[in-house]
Amino acid sequence: MKKFIAEFIGTCVLVTLGCGVAMLTGCELWGGYIATALAFGLVIVGMAYCVGNISGCHINPAVSLAVLIHGGITVKEFFLYICAQCLGAFAGAGLLAAIFNLGGVEDLTGGFGSNGLAGVGNSVAAGLLVEVVLTFIFVLTILGVTSKKANHGSFGGLIIGLTLVLVHLFGIGLTGTSVNPARSLGPALVALITGNGAPISCVWVFIVGPFIGAIIAAFVYKLMESSDAKEA
Repeated sequence: MKKFIAEFIGTCVLVTLGCGVAMLTGCELWGGYIATALAFGLVIVGMAYCVGNISGCHINPAVSLAVLIHGGITVKEFFLYICAQCLGAFAGAGLLAAIFNLGGVEDLTGGFGSNGLAGVGNSVAAGLLVEVVLTFIFVLTILGVTSKKANHGSFGGLIIGLTLVLVHLFGIGLTGTSVNPARSLGPALVALITGNGAPISCVWVFIVGPFIGAIIAAFVYKLMESSDAKEA
């Protein structure tokens, strides 16, 4: 239950602050890009040191899938993590809807920071490729940084957060950067409830793409680890 609560809170904070900054800035070139990328990355840094010792601070179903493949959690924990993360993302998007509606603040993204395919010419193939590649980079970094062999100590959260900033800087102009199925699903559902069905129509891209990227990263890292063990 403690892990469930930690993942719920972490994902809620990620969506509230990350998508909230996107809504305020509209992710306009280039200041909006940088502000949004930093918001998502800094949340990961903060949450890593806040709930990392409780749940590992996955706050991302794709990360949880990679950790499952790597043997870090059980199947039961994996499904509990996903439930907590999706509920947290939905709660975060709901908080944003309440804050912006009550305050009469304009959502410059038009969909609570939802992801979309406009930046890639509405190409599903291009969107999937972007999400697979960026998630692969992000998850591979996480597996490397959190490996017992790496011995990065207390710097792990900072490295992971900065990597998320990096993938956002590249991906925001293309897909809005998901690399996290829960982060995409929560805002898309709240947008649908408030009358905007566009984000939910392509949300599957931001679920499938990150999961594929995470699976590839997990197996690639397993291969590299096994090769390293043989050489040793």
